[in-house]
Amino acid sequence: MAPEVEFDGRFSSPDAAATPWADVLEEIARAEVFWLSTVRPDGRPHVTPLIAAWHADAVYFTTGAGERKAANLRENDRCALATGTNTLRGLDVIVEGMARLVTEAAERDGAASAFEAKYGAHLTSPEGTFAGMGDTIRAGGVQLYRVEPAVAFAFGKGDAYSQTRYRFS
Repeated sequence: MAPEVEFDGRFSSPDAAATPWADVLEEIARAEVFWLSTVRPDGRPHVTPLIAAWHADAVYFTTGAGERKAANLRENDRCALATGTNTLRGLDVIVEGMARLVTEAAERDGAASAFEAKYGAHLTSPEGTFAGMGDTIRAGGVQLYRVEPAVAFAFGKGDAYSQTRYRFS
């Protein structure tokens, strides 16, 4: 899925250019930690770090059914996932969309494989931080969410600062 790219120089350095979508996908693939923003039932924001993987034109993440983010998403499925660097160089990425609970076995399997390919021994080794998570995803032992981007942003930082918006149909 190729998004519509919007670049407005008002929010960028004079010599900046739009960040190609391929660069955004590379950053998502490279990033280990993402920040998920959801909305509590009383309207307050909730932000939490987690791992996520890109698969089948969407970002996937997991949570337990009793966790705050799962409760928030049951009330309001709109969310944002952010990743990037905590420095003034690099690329920050934000993906906004609606989180959909995944129950279909083939999709769960594909997402689990994407997590295993991305995080390797963290998921596949018995000593890994998230050991066995792929099998847990496949078995439905954890809630798996798919966020298809409605809009995404890339913020380039360094010699030139840039802001690029991507719209999806």
